[in-house]
Amino acid sequence: MTEYVFPGDFVWGSATAAYQIEGAAREDGRGPSIWDTYSHTPGRTLNGDTGDVAADHYHRWREDLGHIADLGLDAYRFSISWPRVRPGGSGQFNRAGLDFYSRLVDGLLERGVRPVATMYHWDLPQELEDAGGWAVRDTALRFQEYAAGIVEALGDRVHTWTTFNEPWCSAYLGYASGVHAPGRTEPAAALAAVHHLNLAHGLAGRVVRELAPAAQLSVTLNLHVIRPASDSAADLDAVRRIDALANRAFLGPMLQGAYPADLLADTAEVTDWSFVRDGDESTIAVPLDVLGVNYYSSTLVRAWDGVSPRSDADGHGKSAASAWVAADGVEFLPQPGPYTAMGWNIDPDAFTELLLRLRDEYPDQPLMITENGAAFDDAVSPDGTIRDDRRIDYLHRHIGAVAQARAGGADVRGYFLWSLLDNFEWGYGYDRRFGIIRVDYDTQVRTWKQSAHWYRRLIATGRLG
Repeated sequence: MTEYVFPGDFVWGSATAAYQIEGAAREDGRGPSIWDTYSHTPGRTLNGDTGDVAADHYHRWREDLGHIADLGLDAYRFSISWPRVRPGGSGQFNRAGLDFYSRLVDGLLERGVRPVATMYHWDLPQELEDAGGWAVRDTALRFQEYAAGIVEALGDRVHTWTTFNEPWCSAYLGYASGVHAPGRTEPAAALAAVHHLNLAHGLAGRVVRELAPAAQLSVTLNLHVIRPASDSAADLDAVRRIDALANRAFLGPMLQGAYPADLLADTAEVTDWSFVRDGDESTIAVPLDVLGVNYYSSTLVRAWDGVSPRSDADGHGKSAASAWVAADGVEFLPQPGPYTAMGWNIDPDAFTELLLRLRDEYPDQPLMITENGAAFDDAVSPDGTIRDDRRIDYLHRHIGAVAQARAGGADVRGYFLWSLLDNFEWGYGYDRRFGIIRVDYDTQVRTWKQSAHWYRRLIATGRLG
């Protein structure tokens, strides 16, 4: 599109996650999370990096709120650290942790910014993982209690409650491929985790409905655009199988109240799904005010003969093919460039395709882009400026893809750029930078990249030219 003007009520925001920016890992009563344990395990993260300090947001939150206000953001999406507010995952809540988020929420409201709180962005208290983690039902019940505590403390001021960020990553990367915390490689546990994450979403969503009825309720999914290498029946079936695992394993119970029959059949040799109890699926299907959509890249698959060497590529870029339990007959193919510094292909057309699919399949469900952005190797020029032209181009093209989807009838109500700050990028440590604001990790000095100035202009005008 040559030009698009977003309406005045379109929400412009940016997003972060607690373990990626807060630091203060052992301060004010915070307990250990699975990411503390994982990142401190030799060989798990690039350069042995941890989130112990990260962007030191816990101490610099007022400065960061100043950047949020200067950008002109309508909303800010942050996550609450479960081990900071309830250190062992159960038992007493930690007043110091709750007070931190209370100050953050009040600071946002004072600056006219809507607080969007994510309850879980991957930092499970280690004690709960020691008891079985997301592979056991009790964790969902502990999450319900945690949700009640934070909604009681903050519910009168938080605009939108998002139960989970990308449960696909928590389940498959954490329990199948082991490339994320807790680092387990147990396919049956991964599918149990899928269900218990879904169940926890439904339980927590009902807590929000009861305790904060005026708040908006959301969940954020990293939905996949999966394309076949050919139009052969085998390749099309490979797409169906991965779509069931990646997308419909979450969309089905959350929006339709049932797991897809083909998912259960495909995975029958891995698990009998006996962990799904009567009433669970209806509990999961709590009505959503908005469905959060995260998008970065697309996926290319074909049927695998089981004999020839299989590519270990994954178009989404977050895992090896081993993340996909019960997908032994599927091969993930390298995609044509260009790529971001993560090695993810740049495909804004797939973004539009995804949003139009959601328009068709769930026409009454409002959507929000809760993450989209890119890591590039930013260079600081001698005068201190950071000309990240490739990031600006990426953002321009992907926000343009959102505009195209809106023009095509997709009910997309806002866009949250990932990320506000450079941060701890999980297994990649501090080597990958997604922020529109650069963080010097030695000094913690924040510097606006050119993309931040570009985004501020876009927010001010709503005009994408």
